[in-house]
Amino acid sequence: MDEGLPIYLDYNATTPMDPKVVEAMRPCLESVFGNPSSTHAYGRKAKEILEEARTRVAALLGARPEEIVFTSGGTESNNMALCGVARARKAQGRHIVTSRIEHPAVLEPCLALMEEGFDVTFVNVDAHGMVDPQEVLAAFRSDTVLVSIMHSNNEVGTIQPIKAIAQAAKARGIIVHTDAAQSVGKVFVDVDDLGVDLLTVAGHKLYAPKGVGALYVRSGTPMERILFGAGQERGLRPGTENLLEIVGLGMAAAVAKDQLVEEIPRLKALRDRLQDLLFKAFPEARLNGHPEQRLPNTLSVSFPGTTVDLLLGAMPMVAASAGAACHSDQVRISHVLEAMGVPREAAQGTLRFSVGRFTRREDVETAAAIIQRAVRQVRDQT
Repeated sequence: MDEGLPIYLDYNATTPMDPKVVEAMRPCLESVFGNPSSTHAYGRKAKEILEEARTRVAALLGARPEEIVFTSGGTESNNMALCGVARARKAQGRHIVTSRIEHPAVLEPCLALMEEGFDVTFVNVDAHGMVDPQEVLAAFRSDTVLVSIMHSNNEVGTIQPIKAIAQAAKARGIIVHTDAAQSVGKVFVDVDDLGVDLLTVAGHKLYAPKGVGALYVRSGTPMERILFGAGQERGLRPGTENLLEIVGLGMAAAVAKDQLVEEIPRLKALRDRLQDLLFKAFPEARLNGHPEQRLPNTLSVSFPGTTVDLLLGAMPMVAASAGAACHSDQVRISHVLEAMGVPREAAQGTLRFSVGRFTRREDVETAAAIIQRAVRQVRDQT
């Protein structure tokens, strides 16, 4: 990060583009401008690098290239998965199962489908933000056609038991979707190991540009289109492909695949160092999320006796998030912390810190000192 800017501990909100991603995109800004649907040399070159990017994303997920559909990001991928499958299977049933801690990009499509006559069951989570597969199983009905449970939670990092949920669903012929926007590039995500039919990827969460993403669609999964136009992306996502950003996503996937083995323990060591420093100073603080089964980069901490607006105001040299990034402009208890049963006094003083590829140990230690001062300052004021 540039000198003079805050220490960036908000990688779950968005990531800077990796230099290799920027370099891979450069030809699309300078010389490769053809339409991938065109049959002449310019179009063929564009098509070639488009398919190379598709292959790279597929390799990161353990999928086949033809099962990758490029989108404008995680929100579109989630909408496409939920609305596309629900509408395609409405003759078989109109019941959907999801959880109370999903991202709004899943919750809002579910609410929209309810207005179309679908019934949605929102299962609870425990105090760690973990979904119980048995509760999901108990929610299944004879008319259940789709279950959507996120792979990891964006606020507290808890990784869900998707494999167990998928096994139970598949035994009943239920389509399985998981929003893996926060997981891809941080932990190993393999679609066959998980057993899912659909999986969401968001480019800007793994060092690719904003405005690009992907949806893994297992071959044979029934889906209706939610956009209409020409036949690009298997007819599921019409429109001329955003080649510049798709190439960036492809390179980001390749870099992540190459670095995951080394990066996972490095991120965990940085997160744990920050956690140790904060809890040594404030043993009464509350850790949110599962202590072990969570993203290696994510730390959600509640500081009783504080509020997030005052905390963030007292630590301008640390970039962190008050709950989910989508809601960080408002001081209110997030739906995730509420579903976890976090007491209000603790929840209103909750910050999320997320380290990333460009975080250094000295960043974490400097940030810890700044955070400690901010907590003490806020407590002295209130």
